[in-house]
Amino acid sequence: MGVYKPMWSFLGAPDGGWGWAVLVGCFVITGFSYAFPKAVSVFFKELIREFGVGYSDTAWISSILLAMLYGTGPLCSVLVNKFGCRPVMMVGGLFASLGMIMASFATSIIHIYLSTGVVTGLGLALNFQPSLIMLNRYFSEKRPLANGLAAAGSPVALCCLSPLGQVLQYNYGWRGGFLILGGMLLNCCACGALMRPLLPPKKLKSLEESGDGAVQEQKKPQPKKRLLDFSVFKDRGFLIYTIAASVMVLGLFVPPVFVVSYAKELKYEDTKSALLLTILGFVDMFARPTCGLIAGTKWMRPKTVYLFSFAMIFNGCTDLIGSQATTYVGLVVFCIFFGMSYGMVGALQFEVLMAIVGTEKFSSAIGLVLLMEAIAVLLGPPGAGRLLDATHNYMYVFLLAGCEVTLSAFILAIGNFLCIRKKQKEPEAKMEMAVTAAETEELRRSEDNEDSEVVHKGQNGKAGEVVNIVKGAVEEIKEGSPETSL
Repeated sequence: MGVYKPMWSFLGAPDGGWGWAVLVGCFVITGFSYAFPKAVSVFFKELIREFGVGYSDTAWISSILLAMLYGTGPLCSVLVNKFGCRPVMMVGGLFASLGMIMASFATSIIHIYLSTGVVTGLGLALNFQPSLIMLNRYFSEKRPLANGLAAAGSPVALCCLSPLGQVLQYNYGWRGGFLILGGMLLNCCACGALMRPLLPPKKLKSLEESGDGAVQEQKKPQPKKRLLDFSVFKDRGFLIYTIAASVMVLGLFVPPVFVVSYAKELKYEDTKSALLLTILGFVDMFARPTCGLIAGTKWMRPKTVYLFSFAMIFNGCTDLIGSQATTYVGLVVFCIFFGMSYGMVGALQFEVLMAIVGTEKFSSAIGLVLLMEAIAVLLGPPGAGRLLDATHNYMYVFLLAGCEVTLSAFILAIGNFLCIRKKQKEPEAKMEMAVTAAETEELRRSEDNEDSEVVHKGQNGKAGEVVNIVKGAVEEIKEGSPETSL
């Protein structure tokens, strides 16, 4: 039982045009969402001195930010399905900015938790998820490339925000830095304004509004759209993806958290240790769009899920081999390969989800997936920290992370190969069925009204015009539409 779709909805994503502006907005939002929790950490020493707390207390700021980003996924899905992407993102931009501005007047660490962690985290969540939904609506054939370019916003922003945070702290203190960062987050509102809803072509819209012929047949009462569609759990592909992604997140974020401390443990100076993250981010910056470009090719697009599995195996094996590094050169090589594999995973994770559930259910699916990943995000790094406290050996931390990521790759690949039957060409099949129904209705009307009045012929002609336009659009889309193996 579906929601009413007007005829022009079968024309598909524009794959360009204003979509490139949407891509720019998604690039900026992705950068803020993923880099901001890490960039705020440069102020932790000042906060420790100001409020007399420990490092573990300040670390909760980034943890709460990430928990809000992932854990509020279902709430974002409900709001997007109720109000649309643009208003949700603009309100989210106000929340993100307000949280940092409020934090600049904080008098205790609890105030920082509530303002920066909860309010700003909620604002970033209300921007991140809708931006991905809009990207999915604007791109189809070029979607892997678009996802790769948008995902590159994370390493780019991290390379910019961390040094900027240090400059702001040095010149204005942590309060002035928070205030300026709050002003910067207002750019989320501008990015939200770019998310213009897709509108129907004028000709088809005018024909649809006339209420004649085949279009009128589609305007029958349909069930109201669910604000959160749990029917995605009936899809075996979605279940396998969710399980694999949750296991992957347990170990995916552990190496970037511990690699600098590992270098310091090996008695390397702070500047050389911090350079490792810069190297990782620089490689990651180019790996994401490159992987998106490869995933968009005709010979690779149907096998995107296996490319994603390879990326996870690549990342897991890098952790396993990197756990044996005992020199600075070894850690540099580890960061280069980890940046490549980490970028591949970042570019493909939402592309694969889009391919599994489709455009219609993506807004609900991503919210539910992020909620499951939120649990893993909160368990992964702290669990690795407990292992480090027990063993006092970083090797076991990297080995655990590598095993978790590698296991998730096998869950996804084997699950896809054994448990999921190949679906039909979902977008093309739906379009063909819709057009066929319209054509059938037109033929029936033509036969019934052969001897009717001229008015009726005019109505049939108008309906036939709709059918011809849609048929032509479908043929254009089908020429460049790749198949999906999911």
